[in-house]
Amino acid sequence: MVAVAALGAAVVGVGLWRGWFADPSVSDAPLGRPGSVQTLVRDLAAPWGLAFLPDGTALVTERDSKRVLQVSGGTAREVARIEEAAPSGEGGLLGLAVSPAYATDRWVYVYYTAADDNRIARLRLGEPAREIVLSGIPRGSRTHNGGRIAFGPDGMLYVGTGDAGDRDAAQDRNSLAGKILRMTPDGRPAPGNPFRDTLVYSYGHRNVQGLGWHADGTMWAAEFGQNHYDELNRIRAGGNYGWPEVEGDSDDNRFVAPVATWGTDEASPSGLAVVGDRVWLACLRGQRLYRIGTDGQAAEALLTGDYGRLRHVAPAPDGSLWVLTSNRDGRGSPEDGDDRILRLVP
Repeated sequence: MVAVAALGAAVVGVGLWRGWFADPSVSDAPLGRPGSVQTLVRDLAAPWGLAFLPDGTALVTERDSKRVLQVSGGTAREVARIEEAAPSGEGGLLGLAVSPAYATDRWVYVYYTAADDNRIARLRLGEPAREIVLSGIPRGSRTHNGGRIAFGPDGMLYVGTGDAGDRDAAQDRNSLAGKILRMTPDGRPAPGNPFRDTLVYSYGHRNVQGLGWHADGTMWAAEFGQNHYDELNRIRAGGNYGWPEVEGDSDDNRFVAPVATWGTDEASPSGLAVVGDRVWLACLRGQRLYRIGTDGQAAEALLTGDYGRLRHVAPAPDGSLWVLTSNRDGRGSPEDGDDRILRLVP
């Protein structure tokens, strides 16, 4: 009877968590042609966040040095340092975003791991003071701190957080862990959020480090899986993306199914960019840059193994894509010149 019961439970598991037994939707993607690739900047230390100022220069964060760098003409110089950041494992100085109203308010936003939590602050370059916009995002002891921030086309600030090692927190809408948050530029719950006066926009996430939008306003996110499936998700307000009940696809209609899945050894996607009808994903463990249609089809792998671990990809004002490598993050094998900012013209 015990064996029969165990078999029955296993059969139920197949139905509810199909992903455990199915192949990823993307596997052994053909190699694509990246176009021209050049190294813009060398000798960085685990760069993480990237955003462009209205004048076309870029800001880049370094996770462990606590530095914000400004990149212009192939050179990088320090313009701020977040001393409150407490780098450890995957935590430190992480995401970065520039205010849509930068020309008038000059705000730059950073997400960082502090001693007891993850925080978002804003600062003005050249001024020592910072303003805390949001604190109390749970931090993991070494992993699952999320960290990507970006302003959406609606002018609101979106934040990808990790479950901080507490799997069940991802399903708890009273926790900021394992979520995509949506807030006003001063940190209040954004008008129209799905769960009354809370910051939570979507939930059931394990560790979101990629955010982007299609020109039609559709939001996309990249998510690290545990042992089986990394995900590309189309984000909708109030959606439950399943973690920890689901990793990858499932037959349970309570959860939003991913548009595409990868085996974790072929992906581990961090930063994400949407250009036209293609999504670009920078992959760490997979050491490649994926290009895939917004329908989850026609995936191609670019730069496979050429530059090591890739942390982020972002569209530049001139139409190129900038890619950050992450070989000095404690998990890579750095070579002379690492880490780098690459400029790719598709």
